[in-house]
Amino acid sequence: MEALTILANSLPDNRSMSDPLVSLAEIRAAAARIAGIAVKTPLIRAPFPGVAGRGTGKEIWLKAESLQPIGAFKIRGAANKILQLSPAEIARGVITYSSGNHAQGVAYAAREVGAKAVIVMPANAPAIKRAATLALGAEIVDVGPASSERLAVAEQLVREHGYVVIPPYDDEQIIAGQGTCGLEVMEALPEVDLVLSPVSGGGLLSGVAAAVKQLRPSARVFGVEPELAGDTAESFRTGHIVTWPAELTSRTIADGLRTQSVGERNFAHLRAYVDGILTVSEAEIRAAMRAIVSTTRLVAEPSGAVSTAALLFHAAELPPYRKAVAVVSGGNVAPELLAEVLTETA
Repeated sequence: MEALTILANSLPDNRSMSDPLVSLAEIRAAAARIAGIAVKTPLIRAPFPGVAGRGTGKEIWLKAESLQPIGAFKIRGAANKILQLSPAEIARGVITYSSGNHAQGVAYAAREVGAKAVIVMPANAPAIKRAATLALGAEIVDVGPASSERLAVAEQLVREHGYVVIPPYDDEQIIAGQGTCGLEVMEALPEVDLVLSPVSGGGLLSGVAAAVKQLRPSARVFGVEPELAGDTAESFRTGHIVTWPAELTSRTIADGLRTQSVGERNFAHLRAYVDGILTVSEAEIRAAMRAIVSTTRLVAEPSGAVSTAALLFHAAELPPYRKAVAVVSGGNVAPELLAEVLTETA
């Protein structure tokens, strides 16, 4: 009940749980609002051998969210939410629960407005993301690996200290902020046929799909997640939200996609705008990381490589296309893991 109360309190005055979909106007307003914090990231051509480029009739472009100031797309939603707080709310401080990239987004945006940031983070979060969050001035509270535990601890701290919650995904202002990524895709490549985005809690895919479909209804939008954390694919297939236990979702190398279930508002967007959800194997994720580096010189963390993995290895499950965009959602990968992936035998 407490979680629902916190989420309901984040709704704008004219918004209700029965009307959870963000509008194109809200996404455009978010783009203007966050322009001084997030950057417009480029689309980078990726002529993967045998898949795209000369002779194939196909073009693949990567949306390089790894080039954001925090190395990931999460700065978009966090900034859109935090920049709408009142001076009194800023004085209370903000709190979120995150395994890494959203933590950095909240810490970065909070620092911009002078708010204290508290992050409830799983103890198994990558060290590189933990260090970056601390460097941005945030306070970290360690918990176990379950996303449900992170939420419970955050709620307790809200009751004790009055912090303002900045949800990682199940929030209209977060979704609208992430939707600016899709808006930029459409501005740069209005004739795009196919857009693929990573999905876990669903904030990025919700926003991207909402922007793309409202501007180009004929475009197809797919979400991609690891097989080992395939709760959203199961939810999409069955028509209702399912939850996977933390011991299952924690198995994937894609640490940013270990959320145990998709958010309610996010699932409403997925059902309205998304054409399908694909899952990819751990080997395919690692191969996609190598392909991205060798073809574009971009660095993708495992979570950021899943969309490319779907294009490279699951073409038979995708509709025909001429121009496709895969969102590289982040590049915050530990150097030792990147070295391991790049030097291993395919």
